[in-house]
Amino acid sequence: MRKTKFLEKFLVAFFVLVAFKIIAMIAQWSQEAMQDALASVFKFIFFACIAVVIIILLQSKEKDPLPPAQKKYGDNGVPLDSSLFDRLKSMYEDIAEKHIQNNEYKKAAVVYMNLLKDYYRAAKTLENGGFYNEAAAVYLKKLSNKADAANCYVLAKQYDKAITLYKELQQKEKVGDLYKVIDDMGNAFLFYQMVIDDYLMSYQMVKASLIYRNKMDMPAEAQKVLFRGWEENHDPLNCLQQYFANIADVKKLGQEIQQIYSRMPSDKKIIYLEAMKQEFKKAPELRIPTRNIAYEIIAEKVVTRSEIVNELKHFNPDDEVILKDISRYKTGRNKMFRN
Repeated sequence: MRKTKFLEKFLVAFFVLVAFKIIAMIAQWSQEAMQDALASVFKFIFFACIAVVIIILLQSKEKDPLPPAQKKYGDNGVPLDSSLFDRLKSMYEDIAEKHIQNNEYKKAAVVYMNLLKDYYRAAKTLENGGFYNEAAAVYLKKLSNKADAANCYVLAKQYDKAITLYKELQQKEKVGDLYKVIDDMGNAFLFYQMVIDDYLMSYQMVKASLIYRNKMDMPAEAQKVLFRGWEENHDPLNCLQQYFANIADVKKLGQEIQQIYSRMPSDKKIIYLEAMKQEFKKAPELRIPTRNIAYEIIAEKVVTRSEIVNELKHFNPDDEVILKDISRYKTGRNKMFRN
């Protein structure tokens, strides 16, 4: 700033001197020969022009020595050299790291927040140090991060504050979980049912059943949802497999497998055959009934879907002859069609 003002004053003084010089030269014309006077004028004008150009260049350079993108500013608005800014940043980083090493998490957070303006690291440092309420405040006020703030309130056992935030975030299952933690089962079940309703609206039957079984301890309702998914063809195979997986008693499971098959529509038998592969492996007691069901389905469908004979190997894993029989059947069928 001072250099700029100096150059401006110097430029004014320079032009005043130029004016006096020209007047003096004009006065010489009456005393000297015209030719010498003109030569002197041209020389002076040439050197004066060079001086003016130099002064203007210096003045424009002094006005803005750094492009705006390269300037760094401190907290008080004073421009900082980029290398100085980087050194300060590195120094603050080292100070914060030393505070963390000394378990002085609050001091480290102050450095991150006030000197580095890194609010996320400030909040994370407080969280890592166990200052959950303070971390939650930073997440909310500086970052508008309700999810991380709610998590900190849970860690601080400030469940009411966490519930409020999770409600705003529409995270109904977490709201139900927290009501369950504080033994408010009425509200917990209310929000769990909202989650189930949302899942049923989008036909996510398995997920809905898991809330009933794992969160609400209602296994019968879970089975109803899964069976509905099977009957209405909403991810039927997964629903059926989960339905069977929830039956721990092998004898009861075998009865259920037979009962469902007895009223099986033809268009669902291919899916049921796929389910039987998994049930066949569960227990020795299930091998005969599942194999018999598989044989019936394969015999019914082989006319229209000859490749279904390959499924026989899943129900005869120890029979080496079965693969040869399948191969002979497929070869004979191909010959029949060629003839």
